[in-house]
Amino acid sequence: MESNIHFFSEKDIIPQKVQPELLGIRGRQANEFAELGFPILPGFILDTGIASELDTKATRKNVLENLAKCAELTGKKFGDPENPMLLKTVISSNLAISAYPALHNFGLVKTTLDGFAKWVGVDFAVNELLFMIKGIMIIEERIRELENKPKEKEEISGKLKLLGRMLGIKAPSNELRQKEESPLPKRKSAREYMDEYAKYLPKGYFDDAETQLFCTLDEISRMLNMDEQNDNDTAILIQPMVYGNYGKDSCYGNFFSRNIVTGEKKLQGNFYTGKFNEIGAAGHEINKIDPEHLKQLEKIAWTLEDRFKEIRSVRFTVENSKLWLIEQKSVDQKSTQADIKLLLDLANRKIVDTAHVVKSIDPLRLNEILHPVINMPSVKNFKSWKGGIAGAPGAAIGRVFFSTDRLLEAKKIAAQRGEDDRCILVLESSFAEDVKAIEVSTGVLTAEGGYSAHASVVARQYGKVSLVSPDLKIKGTKATLGEFGFSEGEYITVNVPFYGESTVYKGVAELIEPNPKESGLLDLIELSKSFTKKFHVRCNADTPRDVALALSFGAEGVGLCRTEHMFFKAERINVFREMLLSDDPKERKKSLDKLQVMQREDFYGIMKVMNGREVTIRLLDSPLHEFMPHNNDELTAYMDYIGKTKKTKPSKTDITARIDALHEFNPMLGHRGCRIAVSYPEIYAMQVKAIFEAAYKLHAEKIDVRPEIMVPIVMNVSELKLIAYGKKIEGSSYTGIVDIEEALRKEKKAKEIEYKIGTMIELPAAALGAGEIARYGRFFSFGTNDLTQTTLGISRDDFTAFMPDYTLFDLIDGNPFSTLDPRVKELISIAAERGRLTRPDLVCGLCGEHGANPENVRFCIETGLDYVSCSPYSVPIALLAVAQAEIEKSQSGS
Repeated sequence: MESNIHFFSEKDIIPQKVQPELLGIRGRQANEFAELGFPILPGFILDTGIASELDTKATRKNVLENLAKCAELTGKKFGDPENPMLLKTVISSNLAISAYPALHNFGLVKTTLDGFAKWVGVDFAVNELLFMIKGIMIIEERIRELENKPKEKEEISGKLKLLGRMLGIKAPSNELRQKEESPLPKRKSAREYMDEYAKYLPKGYFDDAETQLFCTLDEISRMLNMDEQNDNDTAILIQPMVYGNYGKDSCYGNFFSRNIVTGEKKLQGNFYTGKFNEIGAAGHEINKIDPEHLKQLEKIAWTLEDRFKEIRSVRFTVENSKLWLIEQKSVDQKSTQADIKLLLDLANRKIVDTAHVVKSIDPLRLNEILHPVINMPSVKNFKSWKGGIAGAPGAAIGRVFFSTDRLLEAKKIAAQRGEDDRCILVLESSFAEDVKAIEVSTGVLTAEGGYSAHASVVARQYGKVSLVSPDLKIKGTKATLGEFGFSEGEYITVNVPFYGESTVYKGVAELIEPNPKESGLLDLIELSKSFTKKFHVRCNADTPRDVALALSFGAEGVGLCRTEHMFFKAERINVFREMLLSDDPKERKKSLDKLQVMQREDFYGIMKVMNGREVTIRLLDSPLHEFMPHNNDELTAYMDYIGKTKKTKPSKTDITARIDALHEFNPMLGHRGCRIAVSYPEIYAMQVKAIFEAAYKLHAEKIDVRPEIMVPIVMNVSELKLIAYGKKIEGSSYTGIVDIEEALRKEKKAKEIEYKIGTMIELPAAALGAGEIARYGRFFSFGTNDLTQTTLGISRDDFTAFMPDYTLFDLIDGNPFSTLDPRVKELISIAAERGRLTRPDLVCGLCGEHGANPENVRFCIETGLDYVSCSPYSVPIALLAVAQAEIEKSQSGS
């Protein structure tokens, strides 16, 4: 028996030869404290070999000897009538989740009651007695159940409910309300409670401390022996109790090993002078505790961090000036920033290696530190609505406007007046002309689509917040989300966490803004890049500002520059419309010349920032109807514009007719991308000239430019061949990119530069015909948004209408616009393989919104692609996913 009882303390460690499973989980945790030399309460463990079949007569001598050791270390004696040492008994299972109760305050009997009350007060002593009775009564209830004595069990259960109410413990939700609300009996004295409950407990239970302890151990052992769920794998842990209200120099406290929001290496928590716990108590900031105790607590906290490689939560008690560590555990609710700061600290001190830092952070958690978050106490009393589909995470505040024009006008007026100009765009659905409003807003709320809807994609590109909800209804100047309503011009706060439910609040919340440097994000990016080899991350960006941001986040080039976004700026859209709607070749050329200057400035700024890195520029892709006025206000504004620029102003009827002529029934599969170039070769010619004019200028300035010209929506080799190399037929000719560049170079007397022509693979036909297409394209960029749509026949803007039904019946696995569908993956694999059979040095990348999903990143690496490209704010996420995949690959030896 003696070999099955194990003593531990700050200086006594259970020998390593004792198998850890014999101690149970709580026993192992206690011994871990002892191994670290922490000021833990001494105690002993009746291991799993004897706990279920305990012979208290045989173990009595050893138990009492161990209690004497505890008394020597705590300064209190078990059963002492003046200064009694009370005990807690922990049923230490080897299961992570245990249904056994907390058992405290054993040794509180008739002979010790007054002595204990002298230190803590009569009321507290009575409360602790009731808590002890409740614990042992739960054991008795379970025994009656196992013995199949329903009447006795029911009687004890009734007493337990009453005890719970007296102790302020809420009854289970299924209890009858009238029982909850019945008045409590008058408070009794401690001895009266002992007499009341004695009949349910072993004989002499409250007579003396030793009798109570051994009776308790007998009952626990009897319960474990009868319990079929216990497979002789449960131990019993016994430790003294200490109290933060036991004498003058006593307190209770809890804290985190560092700030769980900022990650600052400073204890965060409180201590409560003269209190047993924090309930109903006013706390003091933990760093204001007695300096000697603070020094001890800091050593404990940071030793725990080094051992467990994570932030820890610690509870302690100071009793009569002596500090005792009660519990330490992991922390669930902590920020990504706090975890990163901890890991970087550990790496700097060589506690962990850099690979451990990179592997320890879920890439998707970086969303939390890339966008603002709400300070939750600030919205405590706000009216709110919950739900919707997260399009782009973060928190946004602003006045709501239901059209792009009204938002832009309101923002302009507010800026002129020096007022708050934050705005949120609220629409049923967004189109290309709404990009300019999304760009200057703080967020966008739409009714149609989902994660891959137009509004969501644009919002992620510009680092804005996006929420999609089919519940959104707009009528005039009012909008509703179910019963929640707001009017145009009112302030709302939109909170879209990456994990959890999104919320719209009425009013202005407080925001916590991200700081990439302070958060440790930039350091994490550098560590991630140290593990990337051939595979890299590029960005989807259309402005020098976004490109610079992506570069600071670790991007190694631009994988997708969407040129159509550049035409929607206020000073450009009407010039572009004028070019499209003009029937005069001279007028059209005049508009193109204006646009060429604008585009040249765009490309110059982007390629200058990306000095020495590839910039993939996608030529115009959007259907032409997207550039047309979509309502009467826009049409009126366009008519005013051409009235100032043309000598002869066309009629509104004439303009409307020309707009209608551009209408298509299915524009996303219609006149767009390279098909526009075939019908309107002058548009692509203008863009190509602008690219090379910018490149020549930069080259002359000693900037390393690497333009890649991407032709979109190609379905066969003939299209790419025509646009890249041109074609002559009887009576007509088409000038390709190669000839345009050569002629412009001669005209400008510029030096030749290296450039590539490639295509976006976004149609199944292009994927299957990749071997032929690779003859004329030096790179492939997989546009997985459209490739998913055209492979599955699902619209990214409309699929949310039926996706819940498909999910209900398991007809589709997850969101195909977030995680690549297996058939889309197969097409990518086929295209990459066939393309490289034709052109072994073919560069392949993925530039859809799928690029930031870690699962997709792994697929791209395994398939042999060269890069993924995603929005600037997603670059760190993709980069971390790449680093983790590379570490995993190197460690597995593959």
